[in-house]
Amino acid sequence: MKWLFNFLRGMVVIQVTVPFPERFVNLCAQENLEFWAMDWLDGNTVRLTARRRHRDRILELAGQLGGEGAVERSRGLPDFLARFRTRYAFLLGLGLTLLAVLVFSRFVLTIEVKGNERVPTPVILTQLRLLGVHPGVYGPALERKQLAQDALVELPELSFMALNLHGTRLEVIVREVVEPPKRVDVAENIDLAAQADGLVLKVEPELGDSLVKAGDTVAKGDILISGTVTMEPPLYSDAPTRYFQTHARGRVWARTWRTLTASIPLTAQGKDYTGREASCWSLNVFGRRIEIFGTTSISWPIYDKITTVRQLPLDISLQREVFREYEPVALALDQQAAQTMLEQRLRKQLHTLIGEDGTVSASRYEARVEGETLAVTLYAECREEITTEQPGRAMREFQGAQAPTG
Repeated sequence: MKWLFNFLRGMVVIQVTVPFPERFVNLCAQENLEFWAMDWLDGNTVRLTARRRHRDRILELAGQLGGEGAVERSRGLPDFLARFRTRYAFLLGLGLTLLAVLVFSRFVLTIEVKGNERVPTPVILTQLRLLGVHPGVYGPALERKQLAQDALVELPELSFMALNLHGTRLEVIVREVVEPPKRVDVAENIDLAAQADGLVLKVEPELGDSLVKAGDTVAKGDILISGTVTMEPPLYSDAPTRYFQTHARGRVWARTWRTLTASIPLTAQGKDYTGREASCWSLNVFGRRIEIFGTTSISWPIYDKITTVRQLPLDISLQREVFREYEPVALALDQQAAQTMLEQRLRKQLHTLIGEDGTVSASRYEARVEGETLAVTLYAECREEITTEQPGRAMREFQGAQAPTG
């Protein structure tokens, strides 16, 4: 580290020849002239390394003692810069570069968001931009704590936000709100019904009376687990059967057969480009658009617009817009590609229906052309959990259904 400071301030190696070198060394010490690496060449000659700013005084003392001194070599940052003292363009460029480093390093060039999963990053960046936080803003002037609190007010999905400035990079650390578990009201009268036809494989009741067992066949809408619980009286007792209602809970697994159909026209609208094009160049400076070449006034009825943006330092970007005229034409679709797309769509729809825990045991597709339309049908055998909640029956309706008929 000491060598670095000496290099920045400049160093010289001086050879001094005087009648009494000891006297010369004492005078240098009395005047606080720093030197080091002294080497005795003979009885009257020494070589030493000193600071550049002490060079003239050391040579002057050598002359006062009836001797002489000579600079053998000089090194350090001042000597390096002295080589370019007549190169004004280089010095100007160096000065501007240093100024740019000192000035631009105080501005925010990038914003990085961390910790978000459900809340999209563009939503967070948009809210910060509304509060004045964007690339190109002066970093030290940001009231980061206040800005984080203001952003949290507008983003209720977040519970915590912190803005950390690292040079030209602004780090935004967020924590999302933890959703409380859904509270089940056991006093609410809810039945679990079948949401699809199927063959019951397994019943896992948690609360309520199970009305089906493994091997039963159920239709869509049948009650699987009733929210009305029956309490039988003790054996040989004349007490009536009692009932109480609750929020039924449980899982019923069944073997189901799903049939899904999707269709698509075999012709689609395409584009026939006429060859007429126009372009416009513009510069976006801190959110303000400045057109520099071309025009955006297009008189064609139908055209494509292609925008290319090149991001520059700070909040500056160069944008090019290209307009291409076209005429709509009818194009025939590739039937095989259309069928593959419909099969993928049906497969995605099936997995949405059976849920994450459901599995597909077997499946097949059937494609047919009906006029100008391609229709694809998916037949699938699945294993899925088929319960869905629905309001339970009123107590009087339940008792009426349970009453024996004469």
